[in-house]
Amino acid sequence: MEEITWNDFEKVELRAGTILEAFDFPEARKPAYKVKVDFGEFGIKMSSAQITKHYTKEELIGKQIIGVVNFPKKQIGKFMSEFLVTGLTDENGDIVLTSVDKRVPNGSKLI
Repeated sequence: MEEITWNDFEKVELRAGTILEAFDFPEARKPAYKVKVDFGEFGIKMSSAQITKHYTKEELIGKQIIGVVNFPKKQIGKFMSEFLVTGLTDENGDIVLTSVDKRVPNGSKLI
């Protein structure tokens, strides 16, 4: 594991956002959803996430997650991802979302 400095960490904008909508993403190579997330002052952004094993589209609505909002946009097939959805892998390699257990304002920074 490579060590980073505190300044390196401070450059990463890990922000809380609320999922407004979730859509199927049939063009993805691995099963995934497209999600629309409200990051408050940072705007409403779209991304994709390979989270279909643990979540339905319906249960994602209103869930607060943590995303990296200062990466460059990334082309995923015909879709442009505007932020990185964060998560952890379970024992099977499936993604579990990084989320908050109490509501915080959209756009709050992880510190």
